[in-house]
Amino acid sequence: MLRDNPLISIIALNWNNTAITCDFLVSIREQNTYPHIEIIVVDNASNEDPTAAFLDVCPQAKIVRNSANLGFSAGNNAGIRQASGDYLFIVNNDTEFTPGLLEGLLEAYREHPDAGIVCPKFHYFFDKGTIEYAGYYPVNIFTGRNSMIGCREKDHGQYDQMKETHYAHGGAMMVPRRIIDEVGAMPEEFFLYYEEFDWSEQIKRQGYKVYYQPKSLIYHKESMTTGKSSPLKTFYLTRNRILFMRRNTPPLAFSLFILYFVCFTIPKNTLSFLVKGQKAHLTSFWKGILWQFNRTITFN
Repeated sequence: MLRDNPLISIIALNWNNTAITCDFLVSIREQNTYPHIEIIVVDNASNEDPTAAFLDVCPQAKIVRNSANLGFSAGNNAGIRQASGDYLFIVNNDTEFTPGLLEGLLEAYREHPDAGIVCPKFHYFFDKGTIEYAGYYPVNIFTGRNSMIGCREKDHGQYDQMKETHYAHGGAMMVPRRIIDEVGAMPEEFFLYYEEFDWSEQIKRQGYKVYYQPKSLIYHKESMTTGKSSPLKTFYLTRNRILFMRRNTPPLAFSLFILYFVCFTIPKNTLSFLVKGQKAHLTSFWKGILWQFNRTITFN
């Protein structure tokens, strides 16, 4: 039974984005309507120490400084270890709160005792009124890819029913502390991308569900840290696409995925990067593939 006003730990990562994170903290100060929170900002070894800037905007924030860039999963796990909340709201620093955001997420737990992760509706920050996320479609068994429900649609209330969905959106997801204690923290092997999909699968395997809560809305600036297209992003999307499938699909399904990847994905992407003269992306793509041969993967 959900007690009244449980403590919510808000956990956000920063990496060389002091101004963006300050805007995020201002949005909590100005838009949050939930009374019982703690704020934890984890800095992933930015070039300059942003602590003073963050405390100037949000004096009550707890700042955690990592000695190296640990990536998304391990960086957030550093925040999780410092959190005191009954519920943890893991959220991107390139987002903006709206009134009632946290209350709506808690409501989902009141209505659905089987909830393991709950995510809000996402709108694009620079195109408010346009949906980014209203849940996820399942990952395709052949391609290892999927898409967000409602993405780039104008919001006319067509996705205003709370529902079970396949995966959490890593940009904003609430998880009870008891679930983390039972299932474990975020999978650190991914570093960046696909980690929330893998975590969702881990949580679902323990009998819990992922829910989308449209009463809660968050605005997302999208890819402010890695950029919308970068060799870093190409490497981790390639590497972790394969890694996710290895960890979360049975042998036959994984074999079908590999067949598709070898016959279609590799030729298509290699040719595309060559034609566009994107040598750095081509190198990153192949590094993501070759990384698999140097790792023993645990199948879940």
